[in-house]
Amino acid sequence: MSKILIAMSFVLMFSASTPQASAAVLGAAGGILRVPSSDSLAHCIPRCGDVDIPYPFGIGPGCFRQGFDLTCNHSTYNPRLFLGSSTIQVTDIDIYSGVVWTPIIYNLTTSLGTNTYDIIWKAPAKGITLTRDNTLYVAGCDLDVTLFKYGTRNMVGSCMTRCAGRKAPTGGPCNGKGCCLIRFASDLPGFHANLVSTNTTATQSDWFHPGIMALVSNYPDYYIDDVGADLFSSWTNEIQAELRVAIMDQPSCVSAQLKRESYACSNRSSCRNSSFGGYQCVCPSYNGDNPYMLHGCMQDYNPKPKEDCPASCGRITVPFPFGLEEGCYANERFRLNCTSGDLIFSLSIAQYLVTDISVEDGTLIVNNMVNGSNAEEVVIMKTQSAGHSLHLGPPVEDLFDFSMEYNIVMNWAVTNLTCQTAMQKDIYACRSSHSYCLNVTHGEIFMGYRCKCSLGYQGNPYIKDGCKDIDECAGSTYCNGTCQNFIGSYKCTSCPHRKEFDPIKRQCVTSAKQHSLLLGIAIGTGCGLGSIIIAACVVRFTNKWKKGIRKRIRRAHFKKNQGLLLEQLISDENATNKTKIFSLEDLQKATNNFDTTRVLGRGGHGTVYKGILSDQRVVAIKKSKIVEQTEIDQFINEVAILSQIIHRNVVKLFGCCLESEVPLLVYEFISNGTLHDLLHIDVGVKCLLSWDDRIRIAVEAAGALAYLHSAAAIPIFHRDVKSSNILLDSSFATKVSEFGASRSLSLDETHVVTIVQGTFGYLDPEYYHTGQLTEKSDVYNFGVILVELLTRKKPIFINDIGAKQNLAHYFVEGLQEGAIMELMDPQVIKEASPEDVDDICSLTEACLRLKGRDRPTMKEVDMRLQFLRTKRQRKCNILPEVSYSTAQMLPSCYSLEQEHSSSLTLPR
Repeated sequence: MSKILIAMSFVLMFSASTPQASAAVLGAAGGILRVPSSDSLAHCIPRCGDVDIPYPFGIGPGCFRQGFDLTCNHSTYNPRLFLGSSTIQVTDIDIYSGVVWTPIIYNLTTSLGTNTYDIIWKAPAKGITLTRDNTLYVAGCDLDVTLFKYGTRNMVGSCMTRCAGRKAPTGGPCNGKGCCLIRFASDLPGFHANLVSTNTTATQSDWFHPGIMALVSNYPDYYIDDVGADLFSSWTNEIQAELRVAIMDQPSCVSAQLKRESYACSNRSSCRNSSFGGYQCVCPSYNGDNPYMLHGCMQDYNPKPKEDCPASCGRITVPFPFGLEEGCYANERFRLNCTSGDLIFSLSIAQYLVTDISVEDGTLIVNNMVNGSNAEEVVIMKTQSAGHSLHLGPPVEDLFDFSMEYNIVMNWAVTNLTCQTAMQKDIYACRSSHSYCLNVTHGEIFMGYRCKCSLGYQGNPYIKDGCKDIDECAGSTYCNGTCQNFIGSYKCTSCPHRKEFDPIKRQCVTSAKQHSLLLGIAIGTGCGLGSIIIAACVVRFTNKWKKGIRKRIRRAHFKKNQGLLLEQLISDENATNKTKIFSLEDLQKATNNFDTTRVLGRGGHGTVYKGILSDQRVVAIKKSKIVEQTEIDQFINEVAILSQIIHRNVVKLFGCCLESEVPLLVYEFISNGTLHDLLHIDVGVKCLLSWDDRIRIAVEAAGALAYLHSAAAIPIFHRDVKSSNILLDSSFATKVSEFGASRSLSLDETHVVTIVQGTFGYLDPEYYHTGQLTEKSDVYNFGVILVELLTRKKPIFINDIGAKQNLAHYFVEGLQEGAIMELMDPQVIKEASPEDVDDICSLTEACLRLKGRDRPTMKEVDMRLQFLRTKRQRKCNILPEVSYSTAQMLPSCYSLEQEHSSSLTLPR
């Protein structure tokens, strides 16, 4: 015999709205049919065990809304809370979201010879429903499960579990091995679960494993992943499901609001109908409010501050809606604290010094961080603090928008309402008679509204008569003539004939020297224009002479840098992919004259700058290090090679410039750095280095190198394959770069003898000793990169005893000694299957063999990695799942895969 444990949990949800009722009516068994005050509930039991009891729930007459009575059982060490006199235990209550969690566990005993089991749950009362957030989990062996809506044959869903190495065609996150799940698509008043055992060959001694069926609310899938009943039963005490319960004394909000004496919703709350009858109450915002209590919903905005509020802190004026004392601020969002003459603005992550508050512009200006843990925001601070600071007490960040300039400017909104909605409420914030409402947005995100004084007025629009008329005539920028001020406006008239405006006296005056002044102005203007024309001619002639000298120098550099040869090498490309030869002036503009702040990195072949071309393309510009003619030859070599390559995983060359003493290359800009940085510098970045991402990076890099070796028009050996030459673009796709040391050869050549060049830790031992460069040298380099991906160690690293060690030798020795799992990166051990690790270790060992002839070709490496990735994707259900009928033919499918795999098997 065996047992299947069935565990379910339920949630009670509420919501509602509008005015309160005044009648004090007691319903059946002491239930209240009114909106109580906190004083009337002061005698009620507030807690049972670990569970707080908010109204409308309660224990004892006068402490609960009719239908929401609870019972506290003290028979156990830790008291337990139950719904009414039922056996439904309550483990938590959240009035704002309207949810009650309550676990229920059933034991179902199974016996040999019985293969069908039915489990039925229905709501104990009208208005109680299972929510769509629930999920039915089943853990056990060889079970087919079908879930129906109670009282109907409407199927909610089905799933199946398999054990003993078998796997169901469907299973979801449980993979169907020992576990499966069914998600609810809608609220249900109950369900009927039918379980069928498919194990027809079991005996009394090997009857299927004990299993579990549980109804769980929003529970993470990974808790039940190929673990079966053993692990599942270990957390049955944590199982929670959701049950929605409505107030059922009236069928809807409309009828409930008509019967005011028993209406459940307090003032400032709202009402909404339940999907299965009845209604629920909710507050407009969450501040720990209770919509079922008198004054339970906090006022969102107080438009009237009390008198004699402190007006400043230090040198900073604190205008309403901000305030420093109780009753001086509009709501908690605008509560300020003045500490030691400083005003400090606080968010959950940091505190900032504030230099200005503007109600007219709706801004706070801060320019330094006082205390915080966000390192990125510390970097943003561009000026030191001056003045005082503002503390905004419990921070509400959704009403504040950061804009970064020289200071941090925070735009704020009053409440999260539109102007149209706010103007219909008695708490409308724009109190001044000469003010208007303005919607506030952050990009496309709506923040709320704020107030602004009308044109011609200034002041505080949030207080009565706060917007005052502007006397434009008193200012110096409004009128250069006769000015007349009006309420909200002004009139400006130009000075009469033979009079002029005196900016010092701010009035029109008669000028006795007007004629002589005009004559002097004319003479002065003529002399000035003549001088300017002569100077402009001299400057133009000088610039033209200097431009000619620069042009001759650039032409000389162009010839010295083999520009004529390079033009011939790239002239045969088609028009759409033609490599461009840029002028030096274009690249100087693109890099702000090669500003040091534009440097992206420095390497063995030159310095790389970030630039923006005239067509707004963002590019990387490499400035070569010219020491001798061989460096120029490498530069020409890199341009010639890259101009032939069109591959999605090879960095794209846009063009070059030969007019400077140092040649320049223009590449596409790759935004996310190198694989070396991701592996060895950003050690905290794990989400970007999952096992699947490591395999993808290896596949893309291998595909690019295989293309260079066997698919390009002329075979190309890279000669310097390493993790710092593998870049990652904005979508983290792989880009192979740095072709300064690469060599191309004719189709009938298998190797070329060169001066040994490469990077220690990656250098092919056979190439180092013989000087013969072959495609197998790149294969060895790539093998080192595979070891880096597996171990997350550098090619030359410091071992446990403090000595430098070669990573390739270290890996091969560990593989031979059978200690390979000790070498792996912990994240690889956690995410990769042993089969995957064995496959990629076998491939890596083949790439690192000392003799080139024993290594696979880059094409074979690429195919091997693609096969491994495809196999893993199919295993993880990333590729389309086969149908059940097709699954019957799996032996033949597997034999084809094995045949493919054996064709790629490398010699040991």
